[in-house]
Amino acid sequence: MSFLWKQRTQREKEQKKNLEEVNQLLLESILPTKVSKYYMEEENNAGYYSESCECACVIFASIPEFWSMYSETEINQKGVEWLRLLNEIIGDFDDIIEKKKYRGKVEKIKTIGSTYMAATGLGENQPQTEEEKVKMLHQNVVLMAHFAFELIRTLNRINREIFNDLKMRIGLNHGPVVAGVIGSQKPLYDIWGDTVNVASRMDSTGHLTKIQVTEATANILSSHGFVLEKRGSVPVKGKGELTTFFVVSEQRKS
Repeated sequence: MSFLWKQRTQREKEQKKNLEEVNQLLLESILPTKVSKYYMEEENNAGYYSESCECACVIFASIPEFWSMYSETEINQKGVEWLRLLNEIIGDFDDIIEKKKYRGKVEKIKTIGSTYMAATGLGENQPQTEEEKVKMLHQNVVLMAHFAFELIRTLNRINREIFNDLKMRIGLNHGPVVAGVIGSQKPLYDIWGDTVNVASRMDSTGHLTKIQVTEATANILSSHGFVLEKRGSVPVKGKGELTTFFVVSEQRKS
């Protein structure tokens, strides 16, 4: 009898462990790993989650032509083929984040139509000193700029494969953000703050095929060998006139 009881107890422990692992995987599919771990802890599973991230860099990468080209005809199955293409593009962008260089550092936030939003600097290790803050900020900005060029190269490859000419328009900005989860039934991880708003404006006021950044972001990238071109003064909603730059390439020619 004691033996059967031990067997049953062992099976229940294994089932509980398996269930926890499945729950962890499900949470990680919609939330960053550290956030999903927070909610897996029993005392936090019904709580509110938010944190301040001082060294974030935010990207908005849009394909504005997509919806002007979108149509619903018999040939494209009432728009299904267009949505399949958008799904392929977004899926390939997601694959970039899974590369060793970006995994755990670049966090996809969401897609809004044909706009891809992501951020760096949302990791577990936030800087403790001013020196650490500057170092981390530079690392996050540089990494996000490389990620932006990867997005462009990926879309160019897809264009060659499908004989199309879709173009990207990208905006970057860095600074503090607040990250958190809203909703309990369908939790959504998101980021908020002036940094996010300006990054969005860098996209919406930008040019096709260009990566537009604020002057502060441009200064960081220039110090790491990126080639930039001054665009000039751009009217930005809620901010007035801002001096912006286009990121031309990832390194200077020697």
